[in-house]
Amino acid sequence: MTDLAPELPGVFSAEDAQHMRHALQLAAHARDAENEVPVGAVLVLDGQVLGLGWNRNITLHDPTAHAEIMALRAAGERLANHRLSGATLYVTLEPCAMCAMAMVHARLARVVYAAVEPKTGAAGSVFDTLIDARHNHRIAVAGGLLAEESAALLRDFFRARR
Repeated sequence: MTDLAPELPGVFSAEDAQHMRHALQLAAHARDAENEVPVGAVLVLDGQVLGLGWNRNITLHDPTAHAEIMALRAAGERLANHRLSGATLYVTLEPCAMCAMAMVHARLARVVYAAVEPKTGAAGSVFDTLIDARHNHRIAVAGGLLAEESAALLRDFFRARR
């Protein structure tokens, strides 16, 4: 871990905050450029960004085009491998069950998310998909990094749609 930024809880590094800020920029892009639910994701391996994603399921008419899936696809293509062992995924909203299982299949090492998803979250709030002992791979999970910024993006987006 790198030096901790003073405003970050002990489990997050300055590098974690940098990547989550990037994910928040991607979430804003989803909202502004494509009128999608503002969720962004950045996949990192050994300090190198390998995949970026933002929600595109409405734009692409694809129910699987969540930010996390888009970042996983981009990284897999870049590495020419479906396994992303050792990678960390930063995402602005707690992953759903579909995305969580894709992460397990990709063999990610760690997932860092911002805001909790109290209805469908699969990284500890509703389901514990990423750490379930029945899987042959478990992923370290850390939530709450820049959570308020992410929650505000989501809250404002849905208020504007009402």
